[in-house]
Amino acid sequence: MHIRDLPYADPGEPDTRSGPRFLLWLGRNQLGGQFKSLGWGLLHFLGIAALPYTVGLAVQAVVDRSGTRLAVAGAVILLAGIAVAAGDTMLHRTAVTNWITAAARTQQLLARRTAVLGAALPRRVAAGEVVAVSTGDVEKIGWFVEALSRFAAAALTVVAVCVGLLVYQPSLGVVVAVGIPVLALAVLPLLPRATRRADVQREKAGHATELASDTVAGLRVLRGIGGEELFLERYRRASQEVRTAAVRSARMWAVISAIQVLLPGLLLVVLLWHGIHLAREGRITVGELVTVYSAVMLLNYPLRHFEEIAMAYSFSRPSAKRAARVLALERTTEAKGAPADGSRSAPFEQVTADNTVSYDDSVPSGDLHDPATGLLAPAGRLTAVVCGDPDAAGRLAERLGGHPAFEEAADLPSVRLGDVPLDDLSLDTARTAVLVQDKDPVLLSGTLRALLDVPSSGAVSPKRALAAAQCDDVLDALVQGSVADDPMDARLTERGRSLSGGQRQRLALARSLVTDPEALVLDEPTSAVDSHTEARIADGLRDLRAGRTTVVLTSSPLLLDRADRVVFLHDGEVAAVGEHRELIVGEPRYRAVVTRETDDEAAEGDRVAATTRTGIDLPIGIDIEEPA
Repeated sequence: MHIRDLPYADPGEPDTRSGPRFLLWLGRNQLGGQFKSLGWGLLHFLGIAALPYTVGLAVQAVVDRSGTRLAVAGAVILLAGIAVAAGDTMLHRTAVTNWITAAARTQQLLARRTAVLGAALPRRVAAGEVVAVSTGDVEKIGWFVEALSRFAAAALTVVAVCVGLLVYQPSLGVVVAVGIPVLALAVLPLLPRATRRADVQREKAGHATELASDTVAGLRVLRGIGGEELFLERYRRASQEVRTAAVRSARMWAVISAIQVLLPGLLLVVLLWHGIHLAREGRITVGELVTVYSAVMLLNYPLRHFEEIAMAYSFSRPSAKRAARVLALERTTEAKGAPADGSRSAPFEQVTADNTVSYDDSVPSGDLHDPATGLLAPAGRLTAVVCGDPDAAGRLAERLGGHPAFEEAADLPSVRLGDVPLDDLSLDTARTAVLVQDKDPVLLSGTLRALLDVPSSGAVSPKRALAAAQCDDVLDALVQGSVADDPMDARLTERGRSLSGGQRQRLALARSLVTDPEALVLDEPTSAVDSHTEARIADGLRDLRAGRTTVVLTSSPLLLDRADRVVFLHDGEVAAVGEHRELIVGEPRYRAVVTRETDDEAAEGDRVAATTRTGIDLPIGIDIEEPA
């Protein structure tokens, strides 16, 4: 795999059973690159290992006054130098390629999983953790994949040098063969503690990242209430905790590095002391002593890769664990037999070159029905749904779009569009047939034209959608804050932070209207809008969605009064169905939710209702029993 070939056409299906298994899966998928890096690494390290032998030959040639052998030794040193330079260059190139391709594969997998999970992802994984996985963790995972082939080449070189020294000079080779394994394994007892400290550092860093992102997201509100200093102080404390944890982790790695310097030094002292005695006794030549000493000196370089692989694994293991946890998340309501990545299992629609969706006769249509609550939204009509619990309304909206909460998905039957359960549709088909706009929609940065350039039926133009959503003042604000004359070319800042909450809400509504899905589910689409604008939006929504199935979860009387049908849900079940004016009089629980009345006001409402039914003005608290 070459960098120019990225991104992958198919990044594959990862092994997410554990962090180490995920790392092993990444390594297996890059065997070609790993073997290339291993080959160049062996050339580089063996070239380095050959230098002491050739230097020893040259020294001995000088001692013996042999010009021929000195020339041969010089030629071999030149070849070894070329091998070292070429191997180092290509090792770096192939290793970095392994790192980039592993990181790219992981990022593609994370992006694909995020697209599949959609709005369910933030409920299962904290925002800071998602950021940490997609940035810092990806880099650490790539580091381990990169270091793996270098470590393998270094380990094979160390083994080859030890065996070579045993054959070349057994008296000194035994000392090297015993000492080198001790050097390589001496730091192993310290690695678990170093790993734990590194885990604590990353955990605190993830918390600090999450706190920073939340603070930035709410900066405008914080300024309004004067709370910047409070949150900044919290971030200062969190960042200091990260610093303290990083220092503790660095101390442990400093101890490991010191051991990696101390023990080779002690081995050299022992080797030199023993070698001098052997040379004085005439059992070895000066050239052989120089060769063995130089070999052990140069072995410090490949031995450093033992420390690197230990650090890379210690840092990448928790990163891989977090990545595997995110990649292992599944939509429990995926279509039976549908691909996990959400690809279409049936040709319900096709996205054309101009980003419109062409439907065929097999597109599901009809009433939108939720068997769990009994909610029925008739096809082609505007249905308003009132829930006493806002959280329950949000869960219902997600379920209507085929995105149920994970804890609910296994226990509740599938929502049906016509005769087709949404669970039996592939993910992208379900999202095309039923579009859900939650109560806190996100606007991405870019131009307004790009914001409204979404897959759609083509029946609703951006101009009509903006008009229905009452976005005239939003367009004026965008033009005033931009150099563009056309509002469609004006740029939106990240999450539309330069706009008010109501303006962002209306732009998001316009984007949903442009899509023109078979069924549109809106969760509190006008909660941040004034009543006059809300009334006009209600009329525009009703007119634009005429003949289309629309469900609005709201408690706004203005929207409820313009709905064809109002459904009141109590304790997770349909409690009443009718028009707004009927329910406000005949259903006290509905009236309490819509008018937000107190208990005394509710009692007064019951008295008025009783008076309306019987013509008798009763005191508050007196009930009458209607005849059977």
